[in-house]
Amino acid sequence: MKHEKISIKWKVFIYLLSFNAILLCLLWFFQTVYLDDFYKRIKKNEIKNAVKNVVSVIDDEDLQSALNTIAARYEICILVTDSEGNRIYSVERAMNCSIHKLGSERLKELYEQAEENDGNIEISIKRDKDRYDDMRPPEREFSYNNNENGGPAGEPGDMKQEKKNNKYDKLPNMPDNQLESIIKVQLIKTASGEEYAILVDSVITPVDATIHTLRIQLVYISVIMVILSLLIAFVISKRVSKSIIGINATAKELAKGNFDVEFNGKDYKEVAELSETLNYTTKELSKSDVLQKELLANVSHDLRTPLTMITAYAEVMRDLPGENTPENVQVIIDEANRLTILVNDLLDISKIQAGVAKLETKEYDITESIKAIIQRHAKLLEPYGYKIDFEYDSHTLVEADEFKIYQVIYNLIANAVNYCGDDRHIKVTQRKNEDSVRIEVTDNGPGIAKDKLDSVWQRYYKIDKNHKRAIVGSGLGLSIVKNILEMHEAKYGVISEEGKGSTFWFELPI
Repeated sequence: MKHEKISIKWKVFIYLLSFNAILLCLLWFFQTVYLDDFYKRIKKNEIKNAVKNVVSVIDDEDLQSALNTIAARYEICILVTDSEGNRIYSVERAMNCSIHKLGSERLKELYEQAEENDGNIEISIKRDKDRYDDMRPPEREFSYNNNENGGPAGEPGDMKQEKKNNKYDKLPNMPDNQLESIIKVQLIKTASGEEYAILVDSVITPVDATIHTLRIQLVYISVIMVILSLLIAFVISKRVSKSIIGINATAKELAKGNFDVEFNGKDYKEVAELSETLNYTTKELSKSDVLQKELLANVSHDLRTPLTMITAYAEVMRDLPGENTPENVQVIIDEANRLTILVNDLLDISKIQAGVAKLETKEYDITESIKAIIQRHAKLLEPYGYKIDFEYDSHTLVEADEFKIYQVIYNLIANAVNYCGDDRHIKVTQRKNEDSVRIEVTDNGPGIAKDKLDSVWQRYYKIDKNHKRAIVGSGLGLSIVKNILEMHEAKYGVISEEGKGSTFWFELPI
């Protein structure tokens, strides 16, 4: 079935392209639509900071120099007047300044307005070219105090310089649109008790021409960004999706049953981890496939042998007079029991792995349970020369599912019987620890290689690939043991060395 969803390559491409489009829109929005508002807000903040700086230096001995520094830093005009509108200090650093064109009467009015408004006011003035001359103050209104070059009775040095560089004799070329100035008036009292008004003026230059320039630049920037974003989005989407597309193609081969594939995505951490996981999955699936085939062969053999014997003995008893003996009947019964055990073991594995089997825990004496299992095995194996010893320190109570733990111990002893050495001796040990009891089943068989110790618990696994018929049980016992112990959350394991036998153990809490 073909999916209609868009591929990861094009999805990443669209995401990156959308991201660049959003950036361009934001750039256009903030650099054109709100540029004027941002500019005015910035200038207002600068004026507030400038006023704070003037207030902080108002009592300096060299105030004129401090004012010059502040005005140069913010490119503003500063005027300090008394309550009558007389100029005390003046610094003009900005073109088209408004406060230096105001007469003493207007300055006095601003002082009074500030008094009525808790000592400070902020005024926005818009004027055009025709009103520019009307705002020019007469020279007689300039009055300076605390000036090193002169005093109130004479003409100060700054006044001479003002006459020399009079900016009001000739108007600069101004744009047709209005000029806007922001004037901040702040009343202060000096340490000597004198009351002054600080006037700070900043001209907000018309930004229409700037906006027009920015728009032209943005057109070029937008074209360049669109082209670059298309190229970058295509390259990134292709590189990001390359490994995932390769993994998807390999996974399709795996789905067809080809376990020889290998996932090679290593471009990114997550992709590399996914490749490792899928490679591990492929390995396990391949192993499971081999083991299932071996299971089918082994189970078929285990089923065929007893069925053949049952059929053969039944036919002999039917066709030959005098063969209907108890011995022949017992063979048929034994082979039927073997079939029953095999089928029951397969059903137990299926139930446990499907999660259908539930634990029915209770407190019981595990020592007595082990004795009963050994006694049952002893009766069956005594004719064959097998010997099972049981060592324990004391009777121990555990809380577990008695029937399932019975299966565990039974299967471990059956496994030891099938793989014990020539002495046919099996040892069962029960040791009591502080908060748990440890059960061990030891045989003197051929042992297990270290690289195969973990494999003995796997489903369908047999160390001896040349299948032989189990003496006791179905040959599937260890898989059942593993699943039951994991249901109990019990610790378990195997200690073995080639040529020195094996010890299978598990622990249950007391």
